[in-house]
Amino acid sequence: MTDANHPSPSGDTASAGSAGFSTERDAHFMRRAVMAASDARLLAPPNPWVGTVIVATDGTAATGCTEPPGGRLAEIVALDNLSAVGVSPAGATVYTTLEPGSSQGGSDSCVAALIDAGVRRAVVGLVDPGDDAAGRGIEALRAAGIAVDVGCEASRVTRQLAPYLTHRSTGRPLVVLKLAGTLDGYLAAPDGTSKWITGAEARSDTHRLRAESGAIIVGAGTVRADDPSLTVRDFTPPVDTSSLGEGGLNPLRVVLGSAGPGARIQPVLEHQGDLGELLDQLGEQGILQVLVEGGGVVAGSFHRAGLVDRYVLYLAPAFLGGADGVPLLSGPAVVTMAELKRGRFESVVQLGEDLRIEVVFD
Repeated sequence: MTDANHPSPSGDTASAGSAGFSTERDAHFMRRAVMAASDARLLAPPNPWVGTVIVATDGTAATGCTEPPGGRLAEIVALDNLSAVGVSPAGATVYTTLEPGSSQGGSDSCVAALIDAGVRRAVVGLVDPGDDAAGRGIEALRAAGIAVDVGCEASRVTRQLAPYLTHRSTGRPLVVLKLAGTLDGYLAAPDGTSKWITGAEARSDTHRLRAESGAIIVGAGTVRADDPSLTVRDFTPPVDTSSLGEGGLNPLRVVLGSAGPGARIQPVLEHQGDLGELLDQLGEQGILQVLVEGGGVVAGSFHRAGLVDRYVLYLAPAFLGGADGVPLLSGPAVVTMAELKRGRFESVVQLGEDLRIEVVFD
């Protein structure tokens, strides 16, 4: 994607003799890079979904994002797009969400390409946290005489790349716990029925979470009660995902316990025992994010073990109206308010008649 003669936020364009961009201009183009990266969210894993904007000296801006594994990195795509409209990258400024040269499969190829292209300046959202990559791409750019600034829109990029960053720093995938319930805190009625507490919009958003996750975890009780398929269905991806092959966007399905040979969830990975060991195993397979979508017992187990990185709650404007429903988190609660686990609301969004509330713990 390219934009010929794209103007700056203030309405002017950069010239060959420009002394650099203002902070506002840097933020503007980094936000565009973040938007470009969102196009790669479903396609890039296990590589990070990176976005790049290259702004030439005449003001022309070209964007790029990470292609599926084996394809080009974001910086290369942006350089190719700039070349496609006949504009030279010499003297250009590069905005990229993650440190160049740190993507899997890329080695230092994107760093070398930027140096060979003669870019003047690089603005980087985040340094890659991996021990085998941290700072090396930036050092190589600076050694070649390219000015590098780090940290532009860092919080926005951190949120976007949270699964990749978690995997790089811990070896485990980011754990998202999804819960759907009533306002009085129940996910099912006393007889076990739960369809449907929330509406179609919330259910579609759940399928988006499945598409973004490399694995989905449920308990054997959920398999016996609901016989779910746990595939991605009620979600229309914003990009062409045909390159993902036969499995498409469907995550690896994991059951805690035994699924049984006739379950619709088959083929499935069955796990017995420690949940941390399961996360280690999934991390070794290159899975960057897992979605815990089991019932209250599984949800409560992950919660009490301190293994949840992000809580996503879909709340319906409904009340079960008693004390004998199935709670969102089953199992023993803390015994005193002094032990209450308190996080922060990261987002609250209305989906149809329901609310999606995201909670994180810093």
